Amino acid sequence: MKKNIIPVTSWILALWACKVFLSSLPYKFSGHPDTVHIFSTIGGWLQGFLGDSLGGLFARYGAYGVGSFELLTSLILLSPALFWLLGKTAPALKLPSRRLMHRIGGAMASLVMGGAVFFHLASPLGVEVLHEGKGDGGSLFYAAVSILVSGIILFLINRKPGSAAV
Repeated sequence: MKKNIIPVTSWILALWACKVFLSSLPYKFSGHPDTVHIFSTIGGWLQGFLGDSLGGLFARYGAYGVGSFELLTSLILLSPALFWLLGKTAPALKLPSRRLMHRIGGAMASLVMGGAVFFHLASPLGVEVLHEGKGDGGSLFYAAVSILVSGIILFLINRKPGSAAV
C-alpha cells in the first residue's frame, strides 16, 4: 500500500490541474468577456513597463498563449494513461514513465500558475477579479495558487528514487 501513495497522489494532483486548465479553455479561446477583461487589464498594466506594442499584444493574444500552454500541460499530465495503454498493446515500445511526465507537467503547471499568481498580486487585476460590478470571490486566484503548489509537489515527488531533495 505504501508504495502506491506517490503514484495515487501524483494522479490526484495531475487530474486537479487538468480539470482547472481544460475547463477554462472555452473561455480563453472564445473571447469570453471575463477573459477579455482579465487579459486587457494585465495588458494595459504591462504597457506601462513594456510599451504599447507588447502590452497590446498580451491584451489581444495572451489568452490564446496561456490557453495553449495549459492545453499542452494537460496533455503531458494525462499522457501516462495513454502510454500505459500503448505499453499493454505494444510492450516492446520504450515509453516515458508516469514519473517523468508528471514531473515535467508539474513544472509546467507551476510555471504558468506562478505567472497567474504574480499578475493577480502585482497588477491591477487583484486577488478578487471585479468585472461589470461583480467579483469572483478570489476563486481564480485561489485556483491558481492551488495549482502552483500542486505543480511544485508533482515536480518534487516524481524525482528519481534516491535523489536528493531539491
